[in-house]
Amino acid sequence: MAQPPILSLEGMALQQGGKWLFGGPDHEPLDLHIGPRDRLALIGRNGVGKTTLFRMIDGRIDTDAGMRKIKPHTKVVLLEQDPDVAAHATLMDWALAGENAPQEFEVEAIASQLGIDMGRETKGASGGEKRRAAIARALAQDPDLLLMDEPTNHLDLAAIDWLESWLDRYKGAFVVISHDRTFLKRLTRATIWLDRGELRRKEVGFGGYEAWEEQVYAEEARAAEKLDAKLKLEAHWLERGVTARRKRNQGRLEKLWQMRAQRASMISAGGTAKLKLATEAEFKSKSVITADQITKSYGDRTIIKPFSLRIQRGDRIGIVGANGAGKTTLLKMLTGELEPDSGTVNIAKTLTGVMIDQQRQLLTADKTVRQVLAEGGDWIDVRGVRKHVQGYMKEFLFDPKIVDMRVSVLSGGERSRLLLAREFAKASNLLVLDEPTNDLDLETLDLLQEVIADYEGTVLIVSHDRDFLDRTVTVTLGLDGTGKVDVVAGGYEDWQAKRQTPVSGKAKDEKSGDKSAPPAPPPPPPKPTKLSYKDQRDYELLPARIEELEAAIARGEQILADPDLYTSDPQRFANVSKGIENARAEKDAAEERWLELAEQVEAL
Repeated sequence: MAQPPILSLEGMALQQGGKWLFGGPDHEPLDLHIGPRDRLALIGRNGVGKTTLFRMIDGRIDTDAGMRKIKPHTKVVLLEQDPDVAAHATLMDWALAGENAPQEFEVEAIASQLGIDMGRETKGASGGEKRRAAIARALAQDPDLLLMDEPTNHLDLAAIDWLESWLDRYKGAFVVISHDRTFLKRLTRATIWLDRGELRRKEVGFGGYEAWEEQVYAEEARAAEKLDAKLKLEAHWLERGVTARRKRNQGRLEKLWQMRAQRASMISAGGTAKLKLATEAEFKSKSVITADQITKSYGDRTIIKPFSLRIQRGDRIGIVGANGAGKTTLLKMLTGELEPDSGTVNIAKTLTGVMIDQQRQLLTADKTVRQVLAEGGDWIDVRGVRKHVQGYMKEFLFDPKIVDMRVSVLSGGERSRLLLAREFAKASNLLVLDEPTNDLDLETLDLLQEVIADYEGTVLIVSHDRDFLDRTVTVTLGLDGTGKVDVVAGGYEDWQAKRQTPVSGKAKDEKSGDKSAPPAPPPPPPKPTKLSYKDQRDYELLPARIEELEAAIARGEQILADPDLYTSDPQRFANVSKGIENARAEKDAAEERWLELAEQVEAL
């Protein structure tokens, strides 16, 4: 039997900046009920109000309508994404401030497991240190309901594993906003989806979210019969084309597996990069960065032991490891920003890079989106191709109407997306991404994966996002903190498999094969060919046919709107109803056919 909720929001409505975020004339009032053992994923695009909803649950925001009900003695704790610690001397001072502050020994107990010194001065504390301190403070309060806003941001893999284990044992309820798909899949049991002012709930964890999302969008598509066909197709393709986009991404993943298989043939069983391919001359002609026996130490501590690697054009290199293991040091040596203590790094003279780091230089708040992207004009050069600024904004999931909106009113995630749009427009053949997934929503992550997959140059990525690495990189450089760097064909899971697979000797490897090698990729997809005459005709004519079907459905619905028709002419009522049903079925098939053909055209 279901237990009564410990907290409820009923009939909530809220205005922000003169616009109704929830409720009001544009949306249904918002309702939410949280049970004592709920594990909820809160999903939604940047800017839809997820963090605002957290503050409503926490009671920090007074709404324009509705009621917040909470079971007596229920303790609600909000783990904020960017806590303000500046007013306190040390992280511990901050953790112990406030009315519901935890006991110092409880904070210290959790902090020690997270590896954070709470005596650290707040001035100069890194994002990772602040995040660990915030987690220690939140968990030490022993909450009945824990609200977590991007809890894995700035955490290394060891800290994420620890947090997952703690939450798995946790007896209370939690709601989490996160871009970390692996984290969400492992921990959540139900999903609440905030979309265009409406809050939906499904009793499935995040692992079932995408199938549910597809179902909802399909139902909306069938219901939206009065939309203009061209706008409808554009909505399917750019925003609602969940199935089409995933089909396209599946093709990209198959290409990624092929690239990993090719790279696996260049990596020895011991996990070091081979320096020869078919011919040395051929390999050198493709190489853009060559590291030969490079090392780095700071004092008595060895950061990088002798390490060699050749990075080729088109490689997607992921760098993983605990905080302090040397990821940024290795990245800086490979890009020439830092000299190794010994060994050499040769970088192709033609290499021009774009760097997007985890600090994300702030965008000028009083500038408009147009000024950021196009210096105030209407056109932007995107890697040598001239595009209209509003059209380019669509590619990064922005509503073109906000082109003259100031940066100051954008959400943190929207600002990150704007920065990505600006940086990806620059002409380059090397992308360097240091924790690129922080502050991005799931749809923007999908977009970022597409951009990286389609990028023609070389990509270096430092990230703790396991799912993101598995979807984007061809080679993983794994640092274990001792100075050793493993080179593994594949993503994070492939690196983990290699670490967990014991090596019992060269003879066994030669006899049975390298157990750490990635699984054989699926057969390559057929090479795209030119559209047949029939396919080309369908691609050109289907939009007009869809418009005709839309019009036919609208005419039929107008006839059925006559309240007297059923009683005065039941046979006509039945015929019109059947005609609408057939037109809808044909239209759905036509849209699906057009989307499939559009994918083929894109692949040519």
